[in-house]
Amino acid sequence: VQVVESGGGSVQAGGSLRLSCTASKATASMAWFRQAPGKEREPVAAMRDRRESYADSVKGRFTVSRDTAKFALYLQMSSLKPEDTAMYYCAARAGYPRDPLSPDDYLYWGQGTLVNVSS
Repeated sequence: VQVVESGGGSVQAGGSLRLSCTASKATASMAWFRQAPGKEREPVAAMRDRRESYADSVKGRFTVSRDTAKFALYLQMSSLKPEDTAMYYCAARAGYPRDPLSPDDYLYWGQGTLVNVSS
């Protein structure tokens, strides 16, 4: 399964961006993770069927959604902060993860799309 992200860019604090991810075939679960320079990869949001999960750091600001017909996952990011600056990765897997926000539970990964939020 190939996974491709798009939609990253540069934005000022308080602004919005929408990330898109497309898989080459249907997958049961998809998620967004991010990694800032010098930091470990961390979860952002995930969707298992229609169930959404969010990291505490993005709750109320980010919204994840899916279009299963297009094998797509989206991340609407609002009220962006400089600490949201990171490479954002989309991940997918067949079946259902034990922990939808654990990167270890995903097999297929994209190359990432860079989000830069300036103050």
